[in-house]
Amino acid sequence: MPPLRVFTLPRQQSLLLPAVINPFVQDTKLSKAAIIKCVLLGIFLVPIRAVLVSLVLMVTWPVAFIITFNHPVKGAEPMTGWRRIMCRRVMAVLGRAYYFCMGFRVVIKGRQVDSSEAPILAVAPHSTFFDGIVCIVAGLPSTVSRVENLATPIFGRFVRCLQPVLVSRKDPDSRKNTIQEIESRAKSLGHWPQVLIFPEGTCTNRSCLITFKQGAFIPGVPVQPVVMRYPNKLDTVSWTWQGFSSKTLLLLTLSQLYTTVEIEFLPTHIPTEEEKKCPPLFASRVRDKMAQALGVPVTDHTYEDCRLMISAGELTLPMEAGLVEFTKISRKLNLKWDNVKKELEGFASMATSCKGGRINIEEFSSFLKLPVSPALEELFALFDRNGDGTIDFREYVIGVTILCRPANTEDVLRMAFKLFDTDEDERITREEFTALLRSALGVSNINMAKLFKEIDADGSGFISFNEFQSFAMSHPEYAKLFTTYLELQRYQAIQEANPGELELSGQMSDIQEESTSDKKDD
Repeated sequence: MPPLRVFTLPRQQSLLLPAVINPFVQDTKLSKAAIIKCVLLGIFLVPIRAVLVSLVLMVTWPVAFIITFNHPVKGAEPMTGWRRIMCRRVMAVLGRAYYFCMGFRVVIKGRQVDSSEAPILAVAPHSTFFDGIVCIVAGLPSTVSRVENLATPIFGRFVRCLQPVLVSRKDPDSRKNTIQEIESRAKSLGHWPQVLIFPEGTCTNRSCLITFKQGAFIPGVPVQPVVMRYPNKLDTVSWTWQGFSSKTLLLLTLSQLYTTVEIEFLPTHIPTEEEKKCPPLFASRVRDKMAQALGVPVTDHTYEDCRLMISAGELTLPMEAGLVEFTKISRKLNLKWDNVKKELEGFASMATSCKGGRINIEEFSSFLKLPVSPALEELFALFDRNGDGTIDFREYVIGVTILCRPANTEDVLRMAFKLFDTDEDERITREEFTALLRSALGVSNINMAKLFKEIDADGSGFISFNEFQSFAMSHPEYAKLFTTYLELQRYQAIQEANPGELELSGQMSDIQEESTSDKKDD
C-alpha cells in the first residue's frame, strides 16, 4: 500500500480566531448568596430609589420642556444664551442627581479638554444603557441619536436638550447626512458643543474593543478618547445581545448598595496627515490607545456580527455560530453582509442537527451526499483551520471563499465535466456519473441517484454542461473536491514514477496551496 500523502496546511495568522470569541454575551452567574443579598437589599433600596428617581424626573421634564420650547428639533444653530446656560448647568445637575438616586458612584480621571482642542469625544467600551452618564459628566455634549428617540415619552425632551445629530432609518441618505453634520459641527471652531460618539455602534461585554465605525474620524479633527469602566464585584450593568433583559439589569442595579463607574479622559489624539486621509487608520490607532489604557484586546467584530447572530438563531443554530469578525472577513475576502448571510443559510442546512453548530466529517459527507474518502478528507482538512476535527461557520465561510469559489472557474468545470463525459458527447449519463464517482471515491456500492437527480435540473436523464456548471456554482464544495481528487491522482502518478521525489512533491504542493488557495494579502 502506498504511503498516505502528508503535508502541512499553512494558515494566514490574521484569519485565525480572535482573542475574544464572543463579546456580545453577558454571562454573569448569580450565586445563591448574591441572589439573597439582592432580594434583601432590593426590598428596601428599590422602592426608595424609584421614588427619588421619579421626583428628579418630575423636576427635570419641565426644565427640559422650557429649554427646548419653540426651539427647532433640527436647529441650524446651537442653543445660545439662557438656553445654553440652563442646559449646561441646571440639566447637568439634575442629571447627576438622577444617577445618584440610582446608586451610582462616579469616579473621574484625567481632564476633559474643550471643543476648541478636541471637537469630538470618542467613548468606549459601550456596554449598557447606563453609559449615558458620560454625557452628564462631559457637560451634555451633542450626541448621535435615532429620530425615533425624540418621540420617547419624558426622555425625548431630555434628548432634545443635547441637540443630537439625528439618524433616520427611513432616509436612504441618512448616513451621508449624518457624517456631513458631524463634520460641520466638528469644524465649527467651538461654535457647537463637542460631539460625543460611541464608535463601536453597539453594546459589548467590555472584554475587548470591537471595530470602531468611522463617523467620528472622517472629519479628521482632534479626538479625545474617553474610556469607561464598571469595576464592581457583580456585573449588573452589561446589556448585550445574549444575557439579562434591560428590566432585570435595572432591578439588579437598583438592588446594589452602590454601583461604581470610572470615566477616564485620555490625552487628545491629534491626527497625522496620513490619518486624516485614512479614517480607518485614524479609528484603529485611537482604538489601540484606548485598548491599551483598558488592558483589553481588540477584535474585528462589528454590529453586522450581531445581525448574523440573530440570523443564526432564526436558523435554529446557536447564536454565537454567526460570529465571524465581519470587518476582517468582509475586507480580506471581499464579501458583503448579504453574501455572508447566504453562506450562513448554506451552513445551517448542514449544521442544524449538530450540537453547538459545528459539523464533523460524517455530517459534511452526508450533506454532500458522498461517502468519506481520501479526497473528501483532504477537503475537510482544508476547511478545518484549527484541526479540531470540526468545521464552524467562520471556517466554512473562509473555506468556501478562499478554497472552493476559485476552483469554480469555467476551465476547471470543463475539465471536471470531461472526466464524467467519457464518450465525449457533451452530456453525462447516469452510468458515466456513477462510474467516475465510484472510481474517485474508492467506493463500489454507492447509490448516486439522488445526487444525479439534483444536478439534472430538467429531468432529461442526462446532465448538460450548463446544468453541471449551475450546480457547481451553487455548491462550490464539489468543484474543490474534484480538483483535490485530481491532485491526489497526480501525486500518486509522480510517486509511482519517481518514489524518491515523494517528499519534494509534497512540499511543492504545500507551497502551491499557500499561494493560491489559502492566502490573501493583508
